[in-house]
Amino acid sequence: MRRIPRSLSHIFKGQFIFFNGINDNPIIKMTVLSSSDPKNRRPPRTPLLPQKSDDESFDAHGSGFDGASNLGAVFNLSTTIVGAGIMGLPATVNQLGLIPGLLTIICVSMLTESSIDMIIRFSRASKSATYSGVAADAFGSSGRNILQACIVINNLGMLVVYMIIIGDVLSGTWEDGFHHRGLIEEWFGEHWWTTRSALLLLTTLFVFAPLISFKRVNSLRYTSALSVGLAVVFVAITAGVVIVKLMEGKIGMPRLMPKLVNQASFWKLFTSVPVVVTAYICHHNILPIENELKDPTQMKSIVRKSLALCSSVYIATSFFGVVLFGDHTMDDVLANFDGDLGIPYSSLLDDLVRMSYGLHLMLVFPIVFFSLRINVDGLLFPYAIPIAFDDRRFMSVTVALMGFILMGASCVPSIWDAFQFTGATAAVCVGFIFPAAITLRDTHGIATKNDRLISWMMIILAVSTSTVAVTSDIYSLFFSVDEGITS
Repeated sequence: MRRIPRSLSHIFKGQFIFFNGINDNPIIKMTVLSSSDPKNRRPPRTPLLPQKSDDESFDAHGSGFDGASNLGAVFNLSTTIVGAGIMGLPATVNQLGLIPGLLTIICVSMLTESSIDMIIRFSRASKSATYSGVAADAFGSSGRNILQACIVINNLGMLVVYMIIIGDVLSGTWEDGFHHRGLIEEWFGEHWWTTRSALLLLTTLFVFAPLISFKRVNSLRYTSALSVGLAVVFVAITAGVVIVKLMEGKIGMPRLMPKLVNQASFWKLFTSVPVVVTAYICHHNILPIENELKDPTQMKSIVRKSLALCSSVYIATSFFGVVLFGDHTMDDVLANFDGDLGIPYSSLLDDLVRMSYGLHLMLVFPIVFFSLRINVDGLLFPYAIPIAFDDRRFMSVTVALMGFILMGASCVPSIWDAFQFTGATAAVCVGFIFPAAITLRDTHGIATKNDRLISWMMIILAVSTSTVAVTSDIYSLFFSVDEGITS
């Protein structure tokens, strides 16, 4: 007997079957008069994503979809990971010191792989199609709602950061009283249409709007591939500049270990870890990507390949960024690429770097927005039909979220502030605390001793780091760190 797909309410031979939000098992079976009459339909209990099922006749949205390829999944997952976080990593590594900073990136990558593996295994054991469904299986509806709220907070924070960086690239930014000019302002001068607000609005209308209208994550595979390529271009150009300056003897020795001058500078180091954690958050898109695969059993291999690719990009970006700019590395390293790099064609390279990464973020935006919209809809309309099948609700939620993100980008002046807030709170919950808690709960008896050990490590690390990070931010408001980290 073929398995009934979990992601939709289905009508078979006059019988209407739908699934609950706890474990996605059938809970109601009733006879209906006609499958084509909307008034005879009853909505499912929770909004779940359309997915590829064992039933080959399943054709979501009538699109002839035959399942996503592994390569497309690698690009989509890699794009989810390599977003704005890469721009904050050079400042993080410079703050921690080159050696501890790079080791932190590697360790967080390993913990991320473990946490993702936990989500995948427990989703299969509970037959859940979504991350929130896995949480509901372990902790009930309250657990699902808390996780969805964390995903919403994390993704909103990330998308606001994307908007901030795109605004920095196109229109420029202020740092210590000095204005770093953006690309459009450099090319065309100061006009009303080169202001930050105007450029962000135009980007939203002509770039984001078409991309966020897709109802399948697999539809973004080509833009995701281009996005990853643009990130690699950024790394390649930065590495090339470093090599040229090394040959000319213009590169100094980077700081290998952190510089500590007082207690405040010591505690300030812990604010860096949430930034690295934020850079690896992709858990909200794991199951949506797996659900669309032709062969879902390949998901673990896809995760390993994506993490290896992203870790390589992160390490290279952090290393070359710190070597190139040293203690002058800014919170958003793109802002460093608006002056003389000390090599020929410096201005052209500056523009290429900023343009490539600005375009990269524009292409990352829709894939993070995808899971944000799903989880917001799950919180607001828990008993409605899936949002992909309700065009009016789909459009309303999309427009409301975009308006909120635009407003947020205007109110958060520093990329560092946004990363510390989301990383120290929601991101560690989504990436570490919930996977570990689900494993320790172990409602299906599949967790090993090693799983439990890793889970406790993740919880202790996440809670302690977040507590210290928030405390350090409060402490720094009243006590000076005497530039113990950045000088």
